[in-house]
Amino acid sequence: MEYGPDDQVERDAPEAPFEQLAGILRARVKRGDWKPNRAIPGENALADEYGLSRPTVRRSIAVLTEEGLVYALPGRGTYVAKQEPEESAPSE
Repeated sequence: MEYGPDDQVERDAPEAPFEQLAGILRARVKRGDWKPNRAIPGENALADEYGLSRPTVRRSIAVLTEEGLVYALPGRGTYVAKQEPEESAPSE
């Protein structure tokens, strides 16, 4: 399911909360809420903002790290990775 940058996590949705949050954060990165090489809000701030536990937030960030959208610097935080421009599919 696609999530928008302004969506909220819904407890009764079919996807797990960490998947929903990963989708929301992904959309926020793509929208440009956080610039490349700049920190995203910390786990505590995201947990408070979305009403989730820190382990759930941590799991969402791990998904984005695996996708290469963000990277972590131990003791410093999580930062937005530089994004390559998306190539448009050739039209037929």
